[in-house]
Amino acid sequence: PPTCCTTEKRNAPSSLYFSLSSLPRCASAPALILLTANQVTNMAANRVIVYGGKGALGSKCVQHFKSKGWWVACIDMAANEEANENVIVKLGESFNEQAGQVTADVAQLLGEQKVDAILCVAGGWAGGSCSSKDLYKNTDLMWKQSVWTSTISSHLAALHLKPGGLLTLSGAKAALSGTGGMVGYGMAKAAVHQLCQSLAAKNSGMPSGAAAVAILPVTLDTPMNRKFMPDADFGSWTPLEYIAEMFFNWATGVNRPASGSLMQLLTSGGETQAVAAQ
Repeated sequence: PPTCCTTEKRNAPSSLYFSLSSLPRCASAPALILLTANQVTNMAANRVIVYGGKGALGSKCVQHFKSKGWWVACIDMAANEEANENVIVKLGESFNEQAGQVTADVAQLLGEQKVDAILCVAGGWAGGSCSSKDLYKNTDLMWKQSVWTSTISSHLAALHLKPGGLLTLSGAKAALSGTGGMVGYGMAKAAVHQLCQSLAAKNSGMPSGAAAVAILPVTLDTPMNRKFMPDADFGSWTPLEYIAEMFFNWATGVNRPASGSLMQLLTSGGETQAVAAQ
């Protein structure tokens, strides 16, 4: 290169400088560029939204996709500092109000940009039969955590997912049949299953060639589950790393199930298989 042009790499890991702008110009010098590492990441070709990105599984997904060089946005009630961008969900009793807020904030964040994948990993668990004094409270909570988030994610997919993109939803294997001891949970997860299959149907509003796939785990290997079930067989719990890697493969077109698939995550002896529910 001309002697008036140099390329400088600073030691700070957060920045990579293609530093020409502060130096004397010469006729053969190209346009001058200064990019921080964060700006380089924001220009990444691949982009993913993780709904519930502050939770155990969501945080693992944020970490995994970031490690692959993807731009990652987190939607949750608290920010994930590892994500490139965060959309903070404001608490409210009205679904319409919360959905409108998240939809508007994501639209402002993305502008005309499209994303390759939307991973809805928000959720939770609460038990109780129909005779439980907490039935109404727990059912309301399960509906908010699973159905609200999944419905919002499906609309975000219609608006912002690339053709051929991926939307994942979080169901539960238990909800494939009756859940007498956890009525609200089973009802909410069954609704997520139905939503997933509807998104694969004609006239669903999904982008051309995009896939909606639900995962149906039994028990996830999370710190909270280990805390409350210390004597359980952890070898039968599905590792979060397995799911994050599986999502990445699906997002990049590797072994992606057909749209509408309900994928059971069956773990035994520390080995996990993803098996479509029939």
